[in-house]
Formats: sequence, structure tokens, C-alpha cells
Amino acid sequence: MVIALFSQEINESVNDVVDSFLSSKFSKDSKFYIEKKLYNELKSRPDFNITPFNKSKDLNSSVDIMVSIGGDGTFLRTIEYVRDLDIPVMGINTGNLGFLATIKKENLDNAVEKIFNKKFKIENRSVIKVNSAEIALPKSFFPFALNEISVVRKDTTSMINIKTSLDGNHLNTYWADGLIVSTPTGSTGYSLSCGGPVISPTSESLVLTPISPHNLNVRPLVISDQTKIELSVSGREENHLLSIDSNIFTIKNQTKISIERPNFNFKIAHFSNNNFYKTLKEKLLWGKDKRN
Repeated sequence: MVIALFSQEINESVNDVVDSFLSSKFSKDSKFYIEKKLYNELKSRPDFNITPFNKSKDLNSSVDIMVSIGGDGTFLRTIEYVRDLDIPVMGINTGNLGFLATIKKENLDNAVEKIFNKKFKIENRSVIKVNSAEIALPKSFFPFALNEISVVRKDTTSMINIKTSLDGNHLNTYWADGLIVSTPTGSTGYSLSCGGPVISPTSESLVLTPISPHNLNVRPLVISDQTKIELSVSGREENHLLSIDSNIFTIKNQTKISIERPNFNFKIAHFSNNNFYKTLKEKLLWGKDKRN
């Protein structure tokens, strides 16, 4: 078994999870990749095979699973490491609300044993990509999002104009604070808070969700994930913000931004008793109202 352990934060809860894996009775027959900062904080290093990593090139497709330790923000960061290597990711939640990191810490011992025994299912989730020759993103950056890509106003309280085309056909010029292009996975995140619909994670669709639009008749729109989306922003300021999940960039107005689905999926690992609808019901407290 080859396991990669990843976390953005180093704290007691994260260290407890790492120790649970390294001290397991199954660990001596396994190989571990541990994120470099996390590796440097290890109180003791067992004599079996552990390799630190700090970039995607340090990993390969021999990794059976990556375990994200933290919340949903940490989980989203894993895409920068697994990229298109087909490594499934499972999230152990040491934070609060988690639609992606669904394994509770109190179930840790049982979860660790199941992971070592490969008793988990793998589900494909769609990702989206920013593709624009006009955007000077860092060469090492992976311009793909598991949750959403959005354009948002910057340095102004005025709304921006977002010219939006689908497959070359003009849809609308949104007058709003911004526009979110969300995957089904991201539909329970930023898009949901702006009035977007919850979409089943295996649906082959995307949703366009305007952020505080000026016109009340402007509503979120669900489209096929095979659609090529083109955006161009204008406004009173010279720049606007482009966010790709949790990564934010300043972009000049009038820049053409192309968004489309690539030819690979992100793989999420989960146990058979952890499914999207169960998590949705739990996190949104459906059925908890005694009046229902």
C-alpha cells in the first residue's frame, strides 16, 4: 500500500492523524509520501519507507491514495499535487464544516484500517480549466479547479460588466459583483451561498451563478460541462480578480478568459457509508426541523 499524507496546517489534531497511520500495524508493509513541512514536524521517524514531497513531480501513479488532513480548503489544495496522476483523495476532517473532508476524527481508527485494506470506493468528479494566452499565470501553477472559477470586482464598490458567451454564442452581459462558474462538487460552496443550486456530484454539468446581480431577473443557469465558456470583464477600474478555487490573481479588464472541462477527472475516495446525500442531509440539517 502506498499512501500520501497531506495537510496545510501543522497542529496537534493533524499530528494525531499522521501518528495513527505511522503507528498502525499495517504501516511496516506500506510506503508513505508525506508533505515536506509535515514530514519535518514528525516527532519520530520510523525505519520504514517514508519520502517527503512538496510538489507534484515528487509523486507518481504508484500512490494508491492521498489522505487530506484538515477541512475542505486543505482538500481543494490536493489537486495541485495529484493533478492528472489518477490518485484518489480522501479527506479526514479536523476542522468544522466539510462536504469533501467527510471522515470524522472520532472514526479515525476504523478509517485508517479500512484505508490500509483498500476498503473504499472511488468516484470521478469533473474539474474545469482556465485556458487563456492573455493571462500570465505562474509557469508552475496548475490552472484547474475542483470547485469553481470566478471573476470578481477589485478595488471598487461598483459592479462590473461580465460579457459571457457559451460555445461562441453571446449569453448575457452580467452587471454584478462577479460571476461564478461552478462544478457539481463546488455547487455546495461559494455558488450555494450566492443562491446557486445544489447539483449531484456525478452530474455532467456546470452552473453559472452571478454574485449580487443588479437585475432581479438574472438567475443561476445550469449548462452542460461540454460547453466552452468565454468571459470578458469591463468596469470602472483597470483590473478585476480571477479566482481558481482558493488561488487569486489580478487580471486586466477586457482579458478574454476561456473556461472548459479537460479530458481527465479528479478522483474522490470514500467509504460505502459516506455518500453525498447523507453528507448533504447532515450538513444542511435537513430533517432536523421538528415541524417537518
